[in-house]
Amino acid sequence: MTDTEMRTRTVHPRPDLPLTLAETGPADGRLALVLHGGGGPATVQGVAAHLAGRHGMRAVVPTHPGWNGTERPDWFTGVDDLAIAYLHWLRDEGHRDVLVVGSSLGGWTAAEMAFRDDGAVIGSLVLINAAGVAVPGEPVREIFGLRPDEIAAYSFHDPARFAVDPATLTEERIAAQRANMATLRLLAGDPYMHDPKLLNRLGRVRIPALVLWGESDRVVTPAYGRAYARAFARGRFEPIAEAGHLPHIERPEATFAALDAHIDAHIDAHIDAHVDAQAHATADATTDAKTAARFGATAGAGSASGQGR
Repeated sequence: MTDTEMRTRTVHPRPDLPLTLAETGPADGRLALVLHGGGGPATVQGVAAHLAGRHGMRAVVPTHPGWNGTERPDWFTGVDDLAIAYLHWLRDEGHRDVLVVGSSLGGWTAAEMAFRDDGAVIGSLVLINAAGVAVPGEPVREIFGLRPDEIAAYSFHDPARFAVDPATLTEERIAAQRANMATLRLLAGDPYMHDPKLLNRLGRVRIPALVLWGESDRVVTPAYGRAYARAFARGRFEPIAEAGHLPHIERPEATFAALDAHIDAHIDAHIDAHVDAQAHATADATTDAKTAARFGATAGAGSASGQGR
């Protein structure tokens, strides 16, 4: 099996909670956790493939419990459960400096994870047209009562490019989509698509946070995204032109260019910090050596003086 092939495994942060993980990229690469939205893991596979191919990362795409027929325990009823489950798995395996990328519901989950992290696990954050916060005057559009074509009209800059003929869908596919939507409603339907306290909590998140936003999104607007970015201590808003709710699908080149710049800047900052730490360590060692030498010389002189008497 090559690094670019998808590998699937199941982990258990709790005995009754299986998580299905699809991985690509080198097993020893920096870990990138890529979290999907309501459309399921297929919507972010392109992001994972890019991170593995361009940056040599070990990109992991979980299937949220309840999506695509996966098991969801009865107690698993909120986005906070998603965030805690993924943090527990990362901690159990000892991962550090993890890049977390989340789209829509996955972005909300990523933000919840970052707030709950003690700084030892997540190294940087990327939210793509994320839900999850309450912004005055910018409500998240209600989607549960909409037909698929209506959702597409609000979600895409060019809905015609991504139109799906309902007649081509199998009964199994329709049933799966309805089940996924039911799970989304359970986890995020009340209060609708947000945690009322999250926006005010994000100022405690100190890691770099890039907030990417398709400018044509009418599910969560760019004004909503700007407020999201401002809430982080080190947040930055980056609009993607001619794209809607899924810019990584509608405008992958522009989206990945912004993502690459964020990752490269984070790597450069780590290198600079490492160089500074080495310089300080070298300076401290030199100072210690000089102090020891002076002490030795003084002690030697004192000994010689004593012998002379």
